[in-house]
Amino acid sequence: MGTPDRPAATHRVMRQDDNGNRFLVARGLTRPAAEAMAAEFEARGHKQLYWTEPDEAGPAAQ
Repeated sequence: MGTPDRPAATHRVMRQDDNGNRFLVARGLTRPAAEAMAAEFEARGHKQLYWTEPDEAGPAAQ
C-alpha cells in the first residue's frame, strides 16, 4: 500500500502469443486487479500466456 510520499505501485498485464510476441494488455492496475484480469483471460482457454508485472512507468504514462 502507498504512503503520501510514495504512491502504491501499479501493475500491468502482459500477453505472449504462440509466436513469442509480447503485448501490453492493461496497465495502471492494482496488483490484485492485474492478477484477477490475467486469471480471467487464462480461464477462457486461450493458448496465449498471461502474466502480471510491476508497471514501472506508473499511471502517468497511460
